[in-house]
Amino acid sequence: MDAGDGDDFVYDEATGEWISAGEAAASAAPIAVEVRDSVGSLLADGDGVTLIKDLKVKGANQVLKRGTVIRSIRLTGDAQEIDCRHDAIKGLVLRAEFVKKL
Repeated sequence: MDAGDGDDFVYDEATGEWISAGEAAASAAPIAVEVRDSVGSLLADGDGVTLIKDLKVKGANQVLKRGTVIRSIRLTGDAQEIDCRHDAIKGLVLRAEFVKKL
């Protein structure tokens, strides 16, 4: 739908009304993804975690043992993945289901 003045309109499904594209962009706030560990605890950037099982690391020919402590995790925006660093492995991405918050 176009009003003729160059301003585009979009349909807002929540209200059932047509609103300008500028209003739609302003109201669309980024959605925060909740990342939870294996027991349901909420994880945040900078948290420390421990591994709950032995994990074979692809491409590194190494196994991270159960109980290994990983400090200073970073959230990736995916609800199932966390970015972290280990002494021997840089750029390690772990699934949240295999860690437990310290």
